[in-house]
Amino acid sequence: MSEPTLALTIEIDRQHQLPLYLQICERFRAAIAAGHLRPGDRVPALRGLATQLNTARGTVEQAYTILVDEGYLQMRGAAGTFVSPSLPISLTRASPPRTGTPPNRPGEPAAPPRASTPAPSTPSTPSTPSAPSTPLAQSAPSIPPADLQPPRRPQPIAVALSGEPSPLQPGLPALDAFPRKVWHRLVSLRARSGERALLGYPNPAGYRPLREHIATYLTLSRGVTCVPDQVFVTGGYRATLELMLRSLARANDRVWFEDPGYLLARGFLSETGVQLVPVPVDDEGIDVARGMQLDPQARFALVTPSHQSPLGHTLSLSRRIALLDWAARTSGWIVEDDYDSEFRYLGRPLPALKSLDRRDHVIYCSTFSKAMYPGLRLAYAVVPERAVERVERVACSMNAGSPPLLQAALADFIEQGHFARHLKRMRALYGERRMLIVHALRQAFGERLIVELPVGGIQFAVQFTDGPDGPVDDVAVAARARVAGLAVLPLSIWYTNSHTRQTPRGLVIGFANIVDADEAQRHARTLRACLDR
Repeated sequence: MSEPTLALTIEIDRQHQLPLYLQICERFRAAIAAGHLRPGDRVPALRGLATQLNTARGTVEQAYTILVDEGYLQMRGAAGTFVSPSLPISLTRASPPRTGTPPNRPGEPAAPPRASTPAPSTPSTPSTPSAPSTPLAQSAPSIPPADLQPPRRPQPIAVALSGEPSPLQPGLPALDAFPRKVWHRLVSLRARSGERALLGYPNPAGYRPLREHIATYLTLSRGVTCVPDQVFVTGGYRATLELMLRSLARANDRVWFEDPGYLLARGFLSETGVQLVPVPVDDEGIDVARGMQLDPQARFALVTPSHQSPLGHTLSLSRRIALLDWAARTSGWIVEDDYDSEFRYLGRPLPALKSLDRRDHVIYCSTFSKAMYPGLRLAYAVVPERAVERVERVACSMNAGSPPLLQAALADFIEQGHFARHLKRMRALYGERRMLIVHALRQAFGERLIVELPVGGIQFAVQFTDGPDGPVDDVAVAARARVAGLAVLPLSIWYTNSHTRQTPRGLVIGFANIVDADEAQRHARTLRACLDR
């Protein structure tokens, strides 16, 4: 068994706006990155470190839970807690410290500095008394303060939500209700057919029959008039974004981004060389007038008009028109992420923003991850006619396309009517399941949680009311929920500035896989216990 770790000194600042458990996380990440803690090293026990730091055991437990989730630490029961022996080498090599980047909250993709834009300096923390230095061992360098740390590994939400699905996971469709037998039969038929075209290299733009079916479906269901040549099949929404940016963006282009907005898109965009311009969202969707005040000459606007992610609002007609007018006036591009518009429980699904686009400025994007299942990894974009040639050229140079076998099976699934029937069944099923979780949450939380009935989608956001000590730490609540087996996400990390007292605190909850009222009530009680703890 590994001996307890040799010497580190950990410091926490009780006056810093960052919660103590997050400070502890940052110190351990920095020590691992600098090589002071190595794979296999044992770290102090919860109670021991809590005593040394003169803080609550639960504070240290929250930090360790996050570090375990991120893959830094590994708990081995009575044997203790250890630095994960399977850490990538790149995480255990010392790297130069950087300044000016505030630590990200757990679950939020960190934004590495761009070569072309120096990181803005962070105001220094006022000199305040801090907790006394506490030896974790006898003779190693102290862990640097939070604003002088090596870059931390981005918290991979995509990894955290991968593998075996967990209850209440946002964005996950009802896997129990997917017509597996039909799907397996169609895939098997295609696999046994021996079609040479399905065994060769795929068309980077997508399997032609699937593109034709998508074009027909969008015309009938979303009001999007397009031809198959405008449809590009990709390996997921992030692959779609990459294709569009490589085709149409220039270095340092500015992008309006909803605030709050889709976490994974924000993390990806921050690494591409474009500059994000956070634009606030209210109950009418993105505030277009505010966007024009912040940056009227932005080149892109990335929006979720049918079902805002994560708040669920619908972009009002007046703002849709204002957004289209802005794009026409500035020759900008609007990227419409229509990720789960098939599921609306009050009236018919709303027409897409693209259906109002008379001047060809909207790039329409959607995915089969919500309508089918996320492991399919198929999404698509409808590109304005004037950009087709550019996008086609870039698609040929950057990827080899998606697997033709699955594309062909999906084309059959649509052509034979299974897709339309599946969507119809899911609308009814999700309408029932959303009622189960909303009722259970209201019953379990009472006035401690603001719960509004979602009008669409397969996930929704709820908001905590302030407790006796002020705003609820939703990151801590979500971390405890993960330990309890629930894959909810904290609402605050969807905001660009997640640390202020004004930032709404709550949870983003998926409801598509709740099978009955008992399960809904059980999960709601578990979440309430995570809040009360």
